[in-house]
Amino acid sequence: MKKFRKPLIAAATATVLAGGIAPAQAVDLVMVSWGGAYTASQQKAYHDPYMAANPGVKIINDDSAAEAVAKIRAMNETGNVTWALVDMVASDAITLCDEGLIEVIDHDKVLAPAPDGTPASKDFGDMIVSECYIPQIVYSTTFGYRTDLVKTPPTSIADVFDLKKIPGKRSLEKKPINNLEWALIADGVPVSDVYDMLSTKAGVDRALAKLDTIKDQVVWWTKGAQTPQLLADGEVVIGSTYNGRLFSVIEEEKQPIAMMWDWQVFDLDGWVIPKGAPHRAEVMKYLRYATDTQRLADQAKFISYGPARKSSAPMVGKHATLGIPMGPHMPTAPENAKHTLLFNYEWWADHRDELNEVFNAWLAR
Repeated sequence: MKKFRKPLIAAATATVLAGGIAPAQAVDLVMVSWGGAYTASQQKAYHDPYMAANPGVKIINDDSAAEAVAKIRAMNETGNVTWALVDMVASDAITLCDEGLIEVIDHDKVLAPAPDGTPASKDFGDMIVSECYIPQIVYSTTFGYRTDLVKTPPTSIADVFDLKKIPGKRSLEKKPINNLEWALIADGVPVSDVYDMLSTKAGVDRALAKLDTIKDQVVWWTKGAQTPQLLADGEVVIGSTYNGRLFSVIEEEKQPIAMMWDWQVFDLDGWVIPKGAPHRAEVMKYLRYATDTQRLADQAKFISYGPARKSSAPMVGKHATLGIPMGPHMPTAPENAKHTLLFNYEWWADHRDELNEVFNAWLAR
């Protein structure tokens, strides 16, 4: 397991409820996630089966994950924490863990072991990048494009920045993460030097200058469901989003869209518990269920994200309704992973707030 960047707050002891006994009173659990195809995959793989086994529990979806860091800080300040569980990327979890705003987890106590008895901490392995984090899936942020609106299909990240080769609107996420890395790679910076370059003002300026070349053709998104919709509506010809969202719009909705995998960015997504979250005992019980080997494998039946547990991988088979093998659609498939960038969790945890300010100032210019 990776060593943590900083000493973290001491773990609070947690009592994990066993068995399937429903609570005496009805319990509403607000689960914060990303909406669209991703929340739908969680609903089918975790939420619906759990509610069926626990009739006194109602899971309410909130699609505010993109704003989770700011909202958890605000809830903590007011002392009014209403979210039971929050799905977030690893770098945000590291930041909030360091700030003491989410709970430390004893992974082997809270989470189920693998079917062969392997402790959860070993089954998740290096995916546990913070003591406050429970990883669920490996995903990538990559590009989709309209096959009928693009005369020359894009093959490299440089094509995203080439308005002559591929004229038309693009969609990019409204934050510096990924965009700065892609801009430098497209500008000729070796991938191995990207984060060193971004650690300097000159490097950040160079990335923003590259983004300037397409800025007036960019539609900025804040939720993962937006790019698939923009592509489907023909409002953009190429755009970034999560690979599972593109799988859904391509394979399930049969839209004239294809994937461009060059320099896809690998990342983790997983659960955190806000400090002061309501219904803690029920949350811990749910977590044990929703993160076990079978449930993580089940999620891969509905969306093309790789399960974070080693023991889940052999259980990934065909799509639940389409019947197609899911392996070739995973970001980790050899054909898709020729050029991949591993998101640098610790670097972004250190630089996120500063670069958000710089990026937002650039957007406003």
